[in-house]
Amino acid sequence: MMRTARLSALLLALALLAGCAPGSREDTVHFTAMDTVIQLSVYGCDHGEETLSEARQLIQELDGLLSTTDEDSQIHALNQGETVALAQPVQALLERALALCADTGGAFDITIYPVVRAWGFTTDSHQVPTQEELSALLARVDYRQVEPQGGTLTLPQGVELDLGGVAKGYASQQVAQLLREEGVDCALIDLGGSIQAIGSSPDGDPWSVGIRDPRSDSPEDYAAVVRVTDQAVVTSGMYERYFEQDGVRYGHIIDPDTGYPVDNGLASVTVVSPDATLADALSTALFVMGRDGAAQYWRGREDFEFVLMGEDGSIAISEGLEGSFSLAGEQGSVSLEVIRR
Repeated sequence: MMRTARLSALLLALALLAGCAPGSREDTVHFTAMDTVIQLSVYGCDHGEETLSEARQLIQELDGLLSTTDEDSQIHALNQGETVALAQPVQALLERALALCADTGGAFDITIYPVVRAWGFTTDSHQVPTQEELSALLARVDYRQVEPQGGTLTLPQGVELDLGGVAKGYASQQVAQLLREEGVDCALIDLGGSIQAIGSSPDGDPWSVGIRDPRSDSPEDYAAVVRVTDQAVVTSGMYERYFEQDGVRYGHIIDPDTGYPVDNGLASVTVVSPDATLADALSTALFVMGRDGAAQYWRGREDFEFVLMGEDGSIAISEGLEGSFSLAGEQGSVSLEVIRR
């Protein structure tokens, strides 16, 4: 589930400054962590700079624990075959991630890392693996092989983890908790496009978050806008990380069953939920499931909504977004379907 650049520029908060109440104080910080550019903004807080400094430190600490490439991280140590006494954030996220793997029937699988690496998406040295290579690697892919014992974990030989499919959502959720504990009730957390809104925008209206048009090469072209309050908005799309070989385009979202990039007619999936960790994982899982599978899965839950954008330009939304979703720009000819329970 490696997603170092996947979320970059997929989403953009459109109302960061517009409509701010007169005299409302804004504090913003930009920095790089988790292989992406991060922006944190708080409004109306008289100790905003100090609070943002704490939030930045929290994200950097989580990055240091969860990175697959940092040789000092616990995930890197696990992937080298070491036995690791898990830090509390790692254990908490790992347990949540494994539960999501099980709940999605493996459509989301944190052990897919060796396959993603074989396609070159972790190094940008892209290649199409042979079927023999994929078959051998797929034998290692099964989240059920990951069994923490009393806060300690040793991975079976050949099994490797990547928590990147939930790490940004988890981090934004932890930052949101920190900000709320510091008395912040109006903020926007953008971890490389994984958006977490706290409260309403400074003018009291919902935050407006743009969803990129997957048919456009420009990250500034938006197909739709969703308005949210106290929710996370996370998108997965094939258009940010892909390569072409012999006239075929291969995207970075891998089906754990086949080992090949997903090819089911979807171009992007956006998940809206109060639970940022859930939204992060499901943006990938629903993509793997495809349109019908995503709709069926959604009908069995009540803790998220979705936007499915097809390669043919069609858009489908779950009925819970009817009052907060709108098409952007010249989208009058777009086929918009509302999926109901």
